[in-house]
Amino acid sequence: MHLDAPPPAVIPSSATGPWYRDLSRYQWFVFVVAALGWLFDCLDQQLFILARRPAMLELLPPGSNVDEYSNYATSIFMVGWASGGLFLGVLGDRLGRVKTMLISILLYSLFTGLSSFSVSFYDFTLFRFLTGLGVGGEFAVGVALVAEVMPDRARPYALGSLQALSAIGNITAALIGMALGGLVHGGYVANVWRPMFLIGALPAFLVLVMFRRLKEPERWQHASHEGAAARRLGSYRVLFGDPRWRKNALVGLAMAFSGVVGLWAIVFYTMDLVDKVLRKRFAGTGMTPQEIDGAVAFWKGITSMMLNLGAFLGMYSFGIVTQRLGRKLTFAMAFIAAALSTAAVFAFLNEFNQIFWMVPLMGFCVLSLFAGYAIYFPELFPTYLRSTGTSFCYNVGRFVAAIGPAVLGILTSVVYVNTAEPLRYAGLTMCTVFIIGLLALPFAPETRGKPLPE
Repeated sequence: MHLDAPPPAVIPSSATGPWYRDLSRYQWFVFVVAALGWLFDCLDQQLFILARRPAMLELLPPGSNVDEYSNYATSIFMVGWASGGLFLGVLGDRLGRVKTMLISILLYSLFTGLSSFSVSFYDFTLFRFLTGLGVGGEFAVGVALVAEVMPDRARPYALGSLQALSAIGNITAALIGMALGGLVHGGYVANVWRPMFLIGALPAFLVLVMFRRLKEPERWQHASHEGAAARRLGSYRVLFGDPRWRKNALVGLAMAFSGVVGLWAIVFYTMDLVDKVLRKRFAGTGMTPQEIDGAVAFWKGITSMMLNLGAFLGMYSFGIVTQRLGRKLTFAMAFIAAALSTAAVFAFLNEFNQIFWMVPLMGFCVLSLFAGYAIYFPELFPTYLRSTGTSFCYNVGRFVAAIGPAVLGILTSVVYVNTAEPLRYAGLTMCTVFIIGLLALPFAPETRGKPLPE
């Protein structure tokens, strides 16, 4: 089969052997391109997490509450992410998976680069909002593309691997942070955050070259040319007009809300927790403020790497376990493990050595949920609503979850402000969000071993 040609609509799967032996050359190409698009998307997210606090320290007036404004910047980014995801999710069903993915990557690359030139909190958050518009569309169209191209047997493994490979983007961001931290420590660059965002804009050029050979899935082409289905492509009215799809969308929303809040309002604040722990450790050592900044950036990079090494293993494992135990039981175990591991980090992390085992364990447990979303959400909706439905679950979940960092900010600056370490108590309180995902599971359909709905 020529690389430029899309695969036939139905490709036989071997009953035994590794799943990847079922894939044609073109299907491998689709997997690689989708993985790169999502990898670079996650690179941008992680660069923001690492750059957020240093940016606030430079852009805010002296005496400002850096933690509070960091939470606001994160919430604004997530609102942009959710807004873009809702729009681009519909566009993915109407315009096509490939074209929409291209638009998404161009948007987040452009505004990631422009974030480097911010001069105030206001233009910084504007650029992050616009970056979020592009970031939001990547997940839904990427997983829809892969789900529709892969053979049925290979689909959950491919989607789990796709999500697992996103950890490479996060680890790359950590390496960038460590390298820039070393340059700051040596006095070669003034700060870490401006170069981070410039670097985050570069990968789009590689993806743009690869997109020339990517074709729309035959499933989508067929649906987009059918008279009745074509009129229903990417419609929220149709999504909520059918009781089956409406129920699936609301269940998926509750599940995604739990994981997204857990990640963005708890797990990613591990970097801030480590920042505070390390600065307390380095105080009184004779290091200059610049040397402390460089050392903290380096160790935050190590923390990010540990988190994402655990995440890679967790996301890859979810794809294997869910094929043996089913979607619902695997999700239930993941939600419980996520709550316990995250609470342990915020309660007890206080030593260097704990970064190397507590943080990877938390990454394994919490990020495994996101492999579940990539596998499960496309299985809940028909072809003409797959991108729309997946985007609704993931991005409305993120839209609602944008309150998470703001709630964390209120907990740290108001509720626990008089405690010795407000962030620890706030993080422990927020861990209850994983209960929401558990409560949604009894209403979720089991999709293991079933073909994609048409």
